[in-house]
Amino acid sequence: MNAPLRPSPAADLLHHPENREPNAFTQEELGWLPALAPLAVEELTERHYEGLTERSRAQSAYFRLLARDPEVLGARTRTDKDIFYNSEGGLPRAERELAATAVSRVNGCIYCASVHARFATRHSKRQADVDRLLKDGTGARLDPRWDAVVEAAARLTETPTRFGEAEIAKLRAAGLADDEIVDLVFACAFFNWANRLMLSLGEPEAPSRV
Repeated sequence: MNAPLRPSPAADLLHHPENREPNAFTQEELGWLPALAPLAVEELTERHYEGLTERSRAQSAYFRLLARDPEVLGARTRTDKDIFYNSEGGLPRAERELAATAVSRVNGCIYCASVHARFATRHSKRQADVDRLLKDGTGARLDPRWDAVVEAAARLTETPTRFGEAEIAKLRAAGLADDEIVDLVFACAFFNWANRLMLSLGEPEAPSRV
């Protein structure tokens, strides 16, 4: 198997002193600036594109950075797709995105929260409720089912061992079936990992104003 394509220790470090990171959670489309140099598009080989899984992802600096280890990126992306895009039963897409938004809100990942808040709004048509979650945090009251999803996501994020039989009982009482609860746990686990990648490898960039 080919060795991972890793950056050199210091030469590829990037700094963005002019960037003024957004300091509030939002559904606006944000930019993201890498702290390590991504691969240039012209450097990408078929091995990298296999890791990207979709050639259009080459336009993203984030994915070109992760493509330095294309096999791991490929596994990560396939896991992401199976958790969030699998439509064969389980938790509705809107609530998977709601869970990802809640996790990102707890972790302070403004960029990820913005992306998945927009998806939650798109699939639920409940922009005001999603905005309330972003503004007020996971203590915001939305409705019994969404509150149960958000509370479970927060517990899984803050201290996974705090998520147990009582939380599962609350989710069942709110109407979630066991396969939906499994989807919720997977979405939260994946996004705790995704937030750590996004937060450690770069910084959010406020949208440009025309």
